[in-house]
Amino acid sequence: MNQTLIPPVRRAFAALAISCALVAGLAPAASATDSPAPVPAAAEAGKKKVKLDASLNKKEAKVNEKVTLKGSLQAEEGARSDGTDSLEAIIVQQLQGSVWVNIADTTCRPNSTFSLQLSFSLSAVITLRAYHPETTLYASAYTSSNLTLRVG
Repeated sequence: MNQTLIPPVRRAFAALAISCALVAGLAPAASATDSPAPVPAAAEAGKKKVKLDASLNKKEAKVNEKVTLKGSLQAEEGARSDGTDSLEAIIVQQLQGSVWVNIADTTCRPNSTFSLQLSFSLSAVITLRAYHPETTLYASAYTSSNLTLRVG
């Protein structure tokens, strides 16, 4: 049998060259899939910032007792003020485990107030927040602090 033996140095060099070629060929594809698509600057610049505030009328309630959540949605200066403001969604979320779950919703015009009646059928300490989802005109917003209600 006539076998040609490749010296170990040459074999190591060939393996290194093949590895580099594979990495160089795959690196651009990997970097393209890992980075998120850029958001156009015009879309970011067009969103108006809003501030969302909310509070509960009581810190403790009995099971099935109604509790009022009141709040306001304030748009930054320069936002629409010609009386044609659209109704914006306000979502009340409850922290369940480590996930925020939508439990109620209402609408509110920017630079206005909202009010919701909530009740809970179980004894628990409940953590809530209000959330305004992003729209074509306004950026998303959360209440700056969570609201805690003791039910029982």
